[in-house]
Amino acid sequence: MAQKDSVEEFLVQAVSAAKSAGEIIRSGFYQAKHVEHKGVVDLVTETDKKCEEVIFNFLKQHYPDHKFIGEETTAACGASDLTDEPTWIVDPLDGTTNFVHGFPFVCVSIGLTIGQIPTVGVVYNPVMDELFTAVRGKGAFLNGKPIKVSSQSELVKSLLATEVGTKRDKSTVDDTTNRINSLLFKVRSLRMSGSCALNLCGIACGRLDLFYEVGFGGPWDIAAGAVIVTEAGGVLFDPSGKEFDITSQRIAASNPLLKEVFIKALQQSE
Repeated sequence: MAQKDSVEEFLVQAVSAAKSAGEIIRSGFYQAKHVEHKGVVDLVTETDKKCEEVIFNFLKQHYPDHKFIGEETTAACGASDLTDEPTWIVDPLDGTTNFVHGFPFVCVSIGLTIGQIPTVGVVYNPVMDELFTAVRGKGAFLNGKPIKVSSQSELVKSLLATEVGTKRDKSTVDDTTNRINSLLFKVRSLRMSGSCALNLCGIACGRLDLFYEVGFGGPWDIAAGAVIVTEAGGVLFDPSGKEFDITSQRIAASNPLLKEVFIKALQQSE
């Protein structure tokens, strides 16, 4: 039996919380949604809020001394600083636009940082019934089976994922599309799934070879995926080539063989 304060037990409880929220998402997926706008194209639904409440209530019962950062509570109450304390970082429904449109790339993302280091990660897509899990130093898994990043070493044969984000001012859109245009000449193809967490899991299980995103919502988008990628043998870094920073709203991921050529391609696309 795992100890109450062991990382293995943290994972067990995170999976339970993700499954509970996943049931809410799955039941609401094919129903009419009540949608609110956080921005021009940035959406939130009653399901987002309900899932975050369920997850936090569950985890707070088990770990009342831990800290909590969630997308919907943080969006409503302002930024939360990440400390060295054990901190649950939650996106209750990553891929809200997909959820609203009935596109099945949606997930619950639950990450735990200890000493600001991503230590436990759970990403659950309840529509496709895919559960990605990882504990630092223990490997990464999809539905209980070990996963690894791809072994692709050539940029031109690589599948790249990114997102356009939620900002629609001309300079941001131009920067985004110009970068994509540059990269499309160097890779095999491009995917935009609409979920940062699932893009990271795609890197972890070898479905994707390259991923980057700039200007996403916050650490809740990547806290769980960061553990899953690194435990699957992948690497995380800033798109500029600098060290990865979970609070920076900038991320790139790949297998180790592609890291340097990917950084060079990203720098040339600026």
